[in-house]
Amino acid sequence: MTSKQAKFVRLTLSYLVVLFMTAVILYPIIWIIGSSFNPGNSLSGSSIIPKNATLDHYKYLFDKEQSDYLIWYWNSVKISFLTMLFSVMLISLTAYAFSRYRFIGRKNGLLTFLILQMIPNFAALIAIFVLALVTKLLDTHLALILIYVGGAIPMNTWLMKGYLDTIPKELDESARMDGAGHFRIFWQIVMPLAKPIISVVALFTFIAPFTDFILARIILRSEENFTLAVGLYDLISNQFGNEFTKFAAGSVLIAIPIAMLFLSFQKYFVSGLTAGGTKG
Repeated sequence: MTSKQAKFVRLTLSYLVVLFMTAVILYPIIWIIGSSFNPGNSLSGSSIIPKNATLDHYKYLFDKEQSDYLIWYWNSVKISFLTMLFSVMLISLTAYAFSRYRFIGRKNGLLTFLILQMIPNFAALIAIFVLALVTKLLDTHLALILIYVGGAIPMNTWLMKGYLDTIPKELDESARMDGAGHFRIFWQIVMPLAKPIISVVALFTFIAPFTDFILARIILRSEENFTLAVGLYDLISNQFGNEFTKFAAGSVLIAIPIAMLFLSFQKYFVSGLTAGGTKG
């Protein structure tokens, strides 16, 4: 086999693998979108391209008299946005402290974060439930926000610290010589350069609460406080729950805020990759 033939075979195999993986990823998405337009409640007869497409399921979800979907949607957006906001603030400060300062307990603190991020949240479900019950935060959104923010700190602190370590400390020293204080250096010099990793952390800390089911199911009790994941599950988990096509329609709409957030942060992702490729 000549070198051109070998190159052609490798290229063909590469494209086949990419096409196969694309089909594996896209097929469930296309199928669930098609199912959301299928009439009836069952998914057994659903097809990728509906024969008698209908918008009835979406109309049902947006009808306040029939469904609490809009309330669930607002609850999820509110919890996810506040989690993202507080997480980015705390993680930025924590990662900056670990990256720029040397203090007693620094190594032990980093090691503790490393151990904590290895423990999944559901391993502490009983403790979380009892703590929420004792503090009278059960069935409140505040409890979920505190849990999500606390759970996001360990892993994302390590992630952001690794990026901040690549920013030259000479910039801090130059600003300090010009009379800048610690907070001014953090806010006006380091944070603008860390926009790519801040965008990544913001996206991660928004998606996790928006799609979480286990913790929300443990904490929330009343239907008006449900998030999207809990509310949609409630549609099909009741004794006579067979609203599978409405569930599909509700699932499709979940992707909208995540896609909008990703597109709004996309320029920072690209600039971060470009900066990382040209640094040094």
